[in-house]
Amino acid sequence: MTHTNAILELQRQRMLLEIEYFTEKEAFRKLTESRGMARLVKRGDAWFPLRVGKSYYNSLNQLCIEVHRTADQDIEHNFEFGRPVQFFKQPSAQTPTTQTPTPNPSRGEGSLKSLSADNATSKANQAPLPSGGAGGGSLSYYNFTGTVSYVDGDRMVVSVPDSAPIIELQNSDLLLGVQLSFDETSYRTMFDALDRVMRAKNNRLAQLRDLFYKPTSQTPTPNASRFFSFAPLSFPWLNPTQEQAVNMVLRAKDVAIVHGPPGTGKTTTLVEAIFETLHREPQVLVCAQSNMAVDWISERLVDRGVNVLRIGNPTRVNDKMLSFTYERRFEAHPDYELLWSIRKAIRDLRQHRKRGSENWHQKMDRLKSRAAELEIRINAELFGEARVIACTLVGSANRLLEGQKYHTLFIDEAAQALEAACWIPIRRVSRVVFAGDHCQLPPTVKSLAALKAGLGRTLMERLVDNHPEAVTLLGVQYRMNEEIMRFSSDWFYGGKVKSAPQVRHRGILDYDVPMEWKSLTPNTSTNGDEVDAPSGYEEFIGESFGRINRLEAAQTIEVLKEYFTKIGKTRILEERIDVGVISPYRAQVQYLRGLIKRDQFFKPYRSLISVNTVDGFQGQERDVIIISLVRSNDEGQIGFLRDLRRMNVAITRARMKLIILGNQQTMTRHPFYRKLYEYIEALQEAANP
Repeated sequence: MTHTNAILELQRQRMLLEIEYFTEKEAFRKLTESRGMARLVKRGDAWFPLRVGKSYYNSLNQLCIEVHRTADQDIEHNFEFGRPVQFFKQPSAQTPTTQTPTPNPSRGEGSLKSLSADNATSKANQAPLPSGGAGGGSLSYYNFTGTVSYVDGDRMVVSVPDSAPIIELQNSDLLLGVQLSFDETSYRTMFDALDRVMRAKNNRLAQLRDLFYKPTSQTPTPNASRFFSFAPLSFPWLNPTQEQAVNMVLRAKDVAIVHGPPGTGKTTTLVEAIFETLHREPQVLVCAQSNMAVDWISERLVDRGVNVLRIGNPTRVNDKMLSFTYERRFEAHPDYELLWSIRKAIRDLRQHRKRGSENWHQKMDRLKSRAAELEIRINAELFGEARVIACTLVGSANRLLEGQKYHTLFIDEAAQALEAACWIPIRRVSRVVFAGDHCQLPPTVKSLAALKAGLGRTLMERLVDNHPEAVTLLGVQYRMNEEIMRFSSDWFYGGKVKSAPQVRHRGILDYDVPMEWKSLTPNTSTNGDEVDAPSGYEEFIGESFGRINRLEAAQTIEVLKEYFTKIGKTRILEERIDVGVISPYRAQVQYLRGLIKRDQFFKPYRSLISVNTVDGFQGQERDVIIISLVRSNDEGQIGFLRDLRRMNVAITRARMKLIILGNQQTMTRHPFYRKLYEYIEALQEAANP
């Protein structure tokens, strides 16, 4: 591919990203305006009501306020570091109104519907929940945007502009809420990254661009010249494919790819590769698509004694994680106390400016100059001491990294990141190491048109196709029983992934078959749950919330009870046998959580049971996995379950036992699910001849 073709492909990527941008923006507007706040609360996109705590300036000199969620605390929320938010208020819970205004996501009004709250002990918990379409108290938005600085469970810290009405927000007579706002910043950063790559000329970024878009067959430079030549290093604690991957990373001059199927020790391999690279380079940049992935690899590096500087706040909040964040290191610096006092003097000087004062500007300039000098010195020391700079892909555009250059960039979860996001940190480096699995979860793309046109194809996938010589497949997995692993290996990885001897025959019960498929047959009776839909058929809940299958959910609970009874309570608690209940649909997840929460049978085991979507289980594993597929209809429609990468994630979370619940007639019309069903049936027949 020529230089011109690379530019054309990047222009196409930009156009598709614009389609995605406008699609998501419009979807956000519709969701906010027509669905009502109650739906946003249930989806985890809003907190209402709130208790507002203290306000203060953080180490970055940002004004922050603490907020606490006081209701719906069992709902998983989507608030995380860096996301923009907006506050809204209901002036009085006792002032009824017959208005039904149209909410505006920036500064409009909404309507409220009075509902009883679970906890009547606090004034906040007695608040009516906002809802679209019904009468209630008026709901209005503040005309400023905040940014999530820190989240820990039901406590969140939000940075706000200095002009924000802090005293009003802390007024206990107001009923306040906060909702996610549309994230313009991430899109602007990605557009800027694509523009930089397209404009690049006669520099390393231009070289990487042309290399990445050009297949090996069209590269005039021999492959051998793109890799250093040295005797392979030995790592006895790694398996042969992991050792090969680390050596590939060390040899690569431009790019290396670590392809890690489920359970193959991708993170272990990547940490080893980073550790070895640091023997040759003073500092590396480590990025990932999600904060959670950045936290995980950072923690593993810290365990190896590596000095990590984490840009952006971690999602896994504990003292160990916080200790290597930029903010905590900044606050611990010996010069920070002096800097803080100077910043406070600047704020005081602004508030008490005397009209006609001749030396006000001179004082302000001196203080600002001294503060800037101290901040530059502290930053230089923090970045100078760190061996690894860790952040998300979008976070690599942080002003703290302005002017920073690194030789090597490691991108974890590279197969889950949009191509534009990967180009954000690449402009700072000379070579790139990708790690991930393009046979698992793809990037999230809202626009069907952009997805079909190729926006979901990642930079890692492009490189796997264009430069297969740079790819190392990790071929030994350490998670699953052999029979659970084999189907995934055959379908997705050409049978190249094998089980380590120590896990090959792992199981919970003697003579137990590791995989089962419980088929659900719909009928025309109801299941006693006050529903009109035929029992066993899927139901559509709301316009945008999702699908549930009530009978399948009830059967899921019964299957879990039956399996727990077989194992025995004492053994489950002593051995801490953990269970993951997975459904592709969020509505089914919420429904299953409610059933488990209300069922007294599960009370002793609740800490051992996790219920979540496929995306929520990415990177995790459990002893037992139960999957509720939900789809059950006469037409054989399975929606986004046709994305087989999602199912690859679901079925490879299980260590010892996998149980799938689904309507066989609906699901097996698709060749993948037919093959999976036949594979499981063959296992059952072999075990019970």
